[in-house]
Amino acid sequence: MYNAEELTAKLTKIAQEECLAGVSACIMGPEGMLYDFNYGFIDSDKSITPDHDTLFGIASMSKSITALCICLLAVDGKLCLDDPVIRYFPKFRIPGIPKETVTIRHLCMHTAGIPPMEPLEWSIVMNTPGREIDEDIRWLQSTAPNTMDSIDQIIEYIANCPYPNNGMPGQNLSYSNEGYAILSYIADQAAGMSLEAYMHEKVFVPLGMNRSILDNGHLAAYALSGGNMTSLFTLKDGIHHCDDEWSILPPFRGCAMVKSTSKDIATYYRMLASYGMHERMQVIPRKAVEMLLGNEHPLRSLQTMCMGINKRAFMGHVICEHSGGLHGVSTKGGLILGEGIGLSVLCNQSDADMDPLLFSMYNAVLGLPLDRSHEWFTEVSYPFTDYDMLTGTYICHEGIPSTFTLTLRDGNPAARHNDTDTRLIYCGGTRFRSIKTDGTLYSRIEFLIFGGRAWGVRCGTRIYHRAAE
Repeated sequence: MYNAEELTAKLTKIAQEECLAGVSACIMGPEGMLYDFNYGFIDSDKSITPDHDTLFGIASMSKSITALCICLLAVDGKLCLDDPVIRYFPKFRIPGIPKETVTIRHLCMHTAGIPPMEPLEWSIVMNTPGREIDEDIRWLQSTAPNTMDSIDQIIEYIANCPYPNNGMPGQNLSYSNEGYAILSYIADQAAGMSLEAYMHEKVFVPLGMNRSILDNGHLAAYALSGGNMTSLFTLKDGIHHCDDEWSILPPFRGCAMVKSTSKDIATYYRMLASYGMHERMQVIPRKAVEMLLGNEHPLRSLQTMCMGINKRAFMGHVICEHSGGLHGVSTKGGLILGEGIGLSVLCNQSDADMDPLLFSMYNAVLGLPLDRSHEWFTEVSYPFTDYDMLTGTYICHEGIPSTFTLTLRDGNPAARHNDTDTRLIYCGGTRFRSIKTDGTLYSRIEFLIFGGRAWGVRCGTRIYHRAAE
């Protein structure tokens, strides 16, 4: 069994080094709570420490819960994962792709062909009052074609999107918030009730997640919390700034809007790790969990995207996990499949990396050194030789446009992400780790090649398309 004091010291050290505001973490095992960790503060006076019942936003960790609802509807015969999206939204289309070929399954797995685009960021800046207006927000507001407060506006924008698609459905993974917005409304239609009500009835209640809610905004969540809900923090020049301006993005409900606690989320992941078992009872059909992350999704050390959650092999174990981020929200959670272990790390600060915390927790329960690396892009001993196929500038339009540029200097690759210079470490195939000058990871990247030339590069989980030359 792991040393709880050693793990707490490790997590505290990470939180202090990263200057995190507040963190609540939890490990649930087959017999109950194995460990919880609470650090920092949740209020503007910095006087209240979170506990495992404090409500946080979980952002994109919401996606696997939405995907599980889709799988439950499939098990009940209310929909089929291979139904075309146009059955639910006749006006849906992705330019250049036959509209009948995009299915619910493709949306769940981020393989529909939808390129990264702006609607989520537009929806936030057009519908969230009270935020401090900076240059980026001002630019997004000025470019928004409408308020992006309805699913029909998202469907219309996708149908007229000016950016290249990512290939035929099923070909290429590129993370799509818009796809999960659409899934939320497919769930409404198939369930005959709102996704909010269905998620509560079919997931939260059976699992005893009585401090979890799908709430676009925070008023209902705050009422549920009884006041035990965090404020939101940003770190600027070493100073924490506090507000309560929770993101409101009306059409992106099941995409990012669940509010929950570290205990509830670890309980949810423990259920998945046990194939639907909770407190010795089969509360979620095993078939639904198998659809979500089971054997039909390949297991490999490089990581596979299942339905709203990733899967990878690690030291003889199967780990599934996902992260999330919004204003004042940085989260990560995971599970050890088949071993009944669920883990969660929730933080109330923008743009914070939860990987070191979660990976230390995995290592603890697996009996490994707490610093054991979980890197799945590993350096190979042989060089890459065809950089001429890869050089160029690539662009992503998810909110403020981001660029990745690869050039050759004296025959050596030189990479630049927006304004950050990085070096590349070759990891086999067309995969590289992009490393900042301080030695930390900027991104895992993989070039996508057709006809002897890269047409795109996947940075993390988003495909950047080659810019016009």
